Amino acid sequence: MTYTNFTIETDADGIALVTWDMPDKSMNVFTVEVLQELDAICDATTADEAVKGVVFTSGKKDAFSGGADITMLKAMFDAYEAEKASNPEAATQLLFDNAGKMSQIFRKIETCGKPWVSAINGVCMGGAFELSLACHGRVAADSEAVKIALPEVKIGIFPGAGGTQRVPRLTNQQDALQMMTTGQNLKPARAKAMGLIDEIAPPKKLVDAAKKMIKDGLKPVQPWDEKGFKLPGGKVYSPAGANVWPAASAILRRETHMNYPGAAAILKCVYEGLLVPFDVGLTIEQRYFTQVLQSREAGAMLRSIFVSLQELNKGARRPDDVKPTKFKKIGVLGAGFMGAGIAYVTARAGIPVVLLDRDMEAAAKGKAHSEGLLKKAMQKGRTTQADADKLLSLITPTADYADFDGCDLIIEAVFEDSGVKKAATEQAEAVIKRTTVFASNTSTIPITDLAKNSVRPKNFIGIHFFSPVDKMMLVEIIMGKRTSDKALAVAMDYVRAIKKTPIVVNDTRGFYVNRCVLRYMSEAYNMLIEGVPPAMIENAAKMAGMPVGPLSLNDETAIDLSQKILKQTVRDLSEKAVDPRHIELVDTMIETHGRLGRKNGKGFYDYPEKPAKKHLWPELKDMYPQQDADAIDFEELKERFLYTIALEAARVMGEGIVTDPREADVGSILAIGFAPYTGGTLSYIDGIGAEAFVARAKQLQKKYGAQFKPPRVLTDMAKTGETFYQRFNPYPELDKADAA
Repeated sequence: MTYTNFTIETDADGIALVTWDMPDKSMNVFTVEVLQELDAICDATTADEAVKGVVFTSGKKDAFSGGADITMLKAMFDAYEAEKASNPEAATQLLFDNAGKMSQIFRKIETCGKPWVSAINGVCMGGAFELSLACHGRVAADSEAVKIALPEVKIGIFPGAGGTQRVPRLTNQQDALQMMTTGQNLKPARAKAMGLIDEIAPPKKLVDAAKKMIKDGLKPVQPWDEKGFKLPGGKVYSPAGANVWPAASAILRRETHMNYPGAAAILKCVYEGLLVPFDVGLTIEQRYFTQVLQSREAGAMLRSIFVSLQELNKGARRPDDVKPTKFKKIGVLGAGFMGAGIAYVTARAGIPVVLLDRDMEAAAKGKAHSEGLLKKAMQKGRTTQADADKLLSLITPTADYADFDGCDLIIEAVFEDSGVKKAATEQAEAVIKRTTVFASNTSTIPITDLAKNSVRPKNFIGIHFFSPVDKMMLVEIIMGKRTSDKALAVAMDYVRAIKKTPIVVNDTRGFYVNRCVLRYMSEAYNMLIEGVPPAMIENAAKMAGMPVGPLSLNDETAIDLSQKILKQTVRDLSEKAVDPRHIELVDTMIETHGRLGRKNGKGFYDYPEKPAKKHLWPELKDMYPQQDADAIDFEELKERFLYTIALEAARVMGEGIVTDPREADVGSILAIGFAPYTGGTLSYIDGIGAEAFVARAKQLQKKYGAQFKPPRVLTDMAKTGETFYQRFNPYPELDKADAA
């Protein structure tokens, strides 16, 4: 029998080598067809008396499998939603049955009576590692390419194909919980130390090592299927278990604030599953998996963090009729902190970069930033001296604009001043080709205004990075009024080349992300002025799902920058555009107390010498009369933060600044960490429902002010019952296909 996604070769020793190599894909993934073929292969090899054992590996270079395919998950959800409308109980049963198919095939493999060995040659994620765990032996290549993980919790679900039952039966419960609740990557050495793989072999001898395990008499029975099996580290009800489980529950609450059903389900599956026989444990896992799949959080996270993120990374918003750009040289204008970071990520992508500043000393200092990052990476074992030297060789510091000749793209990252940017643009355009795209990394000045300094406004665009550039994965691409599709395509090609996620934003003050950030910090100012205790403000934000409290975030961005933004807003718009109490607050912090933020060691927090940790400035609570903490509605504080940011995202959509809800959602998560369990700003609104959201927003408006006034787009949606993904459908071509 022949297969579309697999090949089988049986050697003279009777060992069948099953190679997974999906056509027209760079990465193997689980689809319905793959699972059907895998099931058939299990049946065929089991029935064939000539086959003594099976080695399972991948035909992809440095990649075993990335886990489940988007289309399979989407089909499962679509079938559930279609049935749910008429028969909710049958829909849940259908979801339960579909959710268990992969697990059932894996269980068939481990009970087939013949030994299976997984030969892991590269990235092995999610269901792929769960398949490997179901094999009787596991060998991983001794390669940097091998990364083993069960990362499902990061997209709102959990390892539901036996992962929660096999991992804690192979390693101790503490390590098992740590691995699954964080979704951390494991290198082969760590996986072996945990007992999750058996051997590590040179890449060229990987399959031979796997076959040798079978030849040496590998038992075709899993440890948990043998009589007398004992759990590594002891039972749940044991002294060791008594140390693990109370702490695990506390850590889960501390880290997730119980916002993530998938993470909580992992603890439930492991705890309950280890108290019963293995097959009962699999059923428990399947039930919890079905429950989590029906949660709002899982649906929203799967859509935004799994589906939409992949689509945006593949260039969903890129113009189709522009040829891809292969970058031979990039110019970065300005070697300060941002420019130096941009040069680093460009060189890291293997693209030569010219880093220009006013003199060689300043340019060399910018290159030294990359040297510092690489030094830290080497200390952590993340790179080698040879690779570091190669990266640095791609960065050419200069003070001569003539060195920009031949660049495919110029990225300006000079001081945030219109006059400075004008001079830099004119000098660069004097030496580059007329067809070269010129991009500004401005964070505040409208691109259309900056494009007036250019003799080729069609080739002028914004590429807005976030700090620190090497860590932040989002890039806003800003379209000016005259920016061409070609400039957009080049900008998107560049952002994808440096392996970051692009979102396309039309021109406005603050673009998209900064508008949301300013709303977040502005609401914290309101709370301070109301007399909400500062610690309560920070804790409410973090418990709502934000990674950093607004006061801490303001310290990082600098309080004097907030002062400049407020005053510039007054100059550009009017005094009515800002709350005078906010200006008074930041003026008092800066001019009376000299508190600028982390950069001068004192802001809303104090920053003592290490190893002491930062703490809220004790006198902050004395600036305004304090409310009784017990009388404050803590849940409402959490709501206020999420609502004020989500409302700003809705305004941005209504104004046509962002036009694709995927970009609004993914952008809010990647840039400011907006409560990932919600799926992002717009998914948060959609999850609540426009009508209910508007009603609650109006209550908050009446109580706290105009920042909670719903924009017209939302009030219209409340009347029609639409969601953002319906009103601003990112898949119009699918609707046309369905209609046809």
